[in-house]
Amino acid sequence: MKTSRALLRHAVLAACLLIGSHAIAQSLSSTNMKISKGHIKSAYQADAKACTSQAGNAKDICMAEAKGKQAIALAELNHQQKSTLKTQYKVSMAKGEAAYDVAIQQCDDVSGNPKDVCVKEAKAAWVTAKSEAKVLLKTSASNVEANQKSMDAKAEARQDNQEIRADASKDERAAALKVAEEKCDALASTAKDNCLKTANTKYGKY
Repeated sequence: MKTSRALLRHAVLAACLLIGSHAIAQSLSSTNMKISKGHIKSAYQADAKACTSQAGNAKDICMAEAKGKQAIALAELNHQQKSTLKTQYKVSMAKGEAAYDVAIQQCDDVSGNPKDVCVKEAKAAWVTAKSEAKVLLKTSASNVEANQKSMDAKAEARQDNQEIRADASKDERAAALKVAEEKCDALASTAKDNCLKTANTKYGKY
């Protein structure tokens, strides 16, 4: 089973590859859109039905995967219909959220501090997925606008992009600190104190 962090790291990578692409999807006719949505709905129903053969948390994970697959497919279909930075962003977010939902369900397979750590890792990776998607959306839009303007505008866009990335890094470090602190909770006494000090040294100054 993949860990929550690994799942969402994959989602972040997928988001980066998607937004970084300059491919323009061919628009679909309204008829083809309706047909495609019908196929997506049918696929979801088939996946959901297959989940009924499972029980307990395995069933919950299966349903989370089915719902995520449907959400991603719909977002990708909308992007194919109207290729914009915004629709690219929505695909990235759908992938990140789908991975997060599955990861959270997988955390139910453990208990105690390992579960708390698992949940924190899932949330931290989701924060990373969202922040990276937003960075790519905003910087791409800024670059497009700057390319149509003067050199001064381009320099200003680069500065704005640096600030956007800095804000994203701050959010990611804050989330990573929460994960580290949760891991320290499994320790006791001096070991826990030292663990917290190390965590704050590594992530605290954000």
